[in-house]
Amino acid sequence: MTHSEESRAAIAVVRRNTEEVQGGGDFELFEELFADEFVDHTPQPGFGADKPGVKRLYTALREAFPDFHADIEWQSADGGLVTTFKIYYGTHRGEVLGIPATGRSIHFETVDAMRVVDGRIVEHWGVGNLFFLVQQLGARLTVE
Repeated sequence: MTHSEESRAAIAVVRRNTEEVQGGGDFELFEELFADEFVDHTPQPGFGADKPGVKRLYTALREAFPDFHADIEWQSADGGLVTTFKIYYGTHRGEVLGIPATGRSIHFETVDAMRVVDGRIVEHWGVGNLFFLVQQLGARLTVE
């Protein structure tokens, strides 16, 4: 497989995770796409840095935002390392970050990188604009 083919294949795996697992709640596909040795280098507080931890995170997001989905703005790949900028959307129907359901529509941006090896996601690094998310849910946050 050429470098370009590897990049296209890796982008397809990451896109399926975003659209079908995160957006569609297909956790059988999650099991196929994520390697057992998966490592999240930037785990969210309270969630593990391994495959079960990210599955718990995805499940919690879908419970809090049953219509959770993302618009992928752009993706770039260097071989198996895929960088994605996306905007998540949803309606707050369950508790998240200690905030009870508000019924509010939200959106927030993320940038992440996922390494794909042999068709499976093995590593993740990411930054999400959770400050903006919490503000939309009505939390009073101040910056000094």
